[in-house]
Amino acid sequence: MQNRIFNIQNEYQFTEVALAVFKHQFKNNRVYRSFCDLLYIHPSDVSKIEEIPFLPIQFFKSRKVLSSLDDVQETFTSSGTTGGLTSSHLVTDINLYKESYLKGFAHFYGNIEEYTVLALLPNYLERNGSSLVFMVADLIEKTKNPESGFYLDNLQELAKKLVALDKSGQKTLLIGVSFALLDLIELQPFNLKNTTIMETGGMKGRRKELIREELHSILQTGFGVSEIHSEYGMTELLSQGYSKGKGVFETPPWMKILTRDTEDALTINSLEKNGGINIIDLANYNSCSFIASQDLGKVHENETFEVLGRFDNSDIRGCNLMVL
Repeated sequence: MQNRIFNIQNEYQFTEVALAVFKHQFKNNRVYRSFCDLLYIHPSDVSKIEEIPFLPIQFFKSRKVLSSLDDVQETFTSSGTTGGLTSSHLVTDINLYKESYLKGFAHFYGNIEEYTVLALLPNYLERNGSSLVFMVADLIEKTKNPESGFYLDNLQELAKKLVALDKSGQKTLLIGVSFALLDLIELQPFNLKNTTIMETGGMKGRRKELIREELHSILQTGFGVSEIHSEYGMTELLSQGYSKGKGVFETPPWMKILTRDTEDALTINSLEKNGGINIIDLANYNSCSFIASQDLGKVHENETFEVLGRFDNSDIRGCNLMVL
């Protein structure tokens, strides 16, 4: 199945594999099976991906979402808020995650060995269990470049290295959380020609939240680049979407985004209509590949998508079964 997942070439193959994964998870995932049973949905009733039930992402906070009896090799956890429940993604085959992010990166950016990777992820480095740190640490290692590395609070050293690498013509990826990237450009302005700036998320309570257009405009000016790239990932996923600018994301061939009606969680929207983001991540073979997130977004005709915000608790409707 791993070979089938990562060798999907077209829509027909995606649907075929997705339906096979649904049957596997319906049979082997007790949490997901209970959810499907509550909705009176059985694999025999499902012939297209829009009919597959999407498990509310909140279940990763309260249940062991597993479709495998193998030992858990890694447990990834979300950062959460103080005193709040955090999500746990139990991973029984870490090679699925590695193959997903390595092939995903290659799909969008090419050979990792051509890059120097600089990571500015202070809040993730300050805790254990981050799937993002796991991925970036492996990408850093795969560059086989001694200049690649993590930076916590040593912004002066990072600034010098960034300028030197860019002047040398070295293809460089600076990946960081929004507040840390803002801290860096407040230290000094840049005019980068050979560097990709990729932000991975919000302020995490460190700064005032900004809308994407405002954040990217500030970062574009500060780094002297024409576009800010973004990564769309989360603890509960083993795959990532990437944006090369303007907040428009693409997914690798084994991942797909749909949106659901905000008033009826079981109804899938047509394209170009705002709704809750549903994610199919076939790399989640051993957990759950069909997840209803708390993000709001829109899917375009070419299957790119935008993230427009998040539900707050009062916005979540049609999900009474979630708490059972």
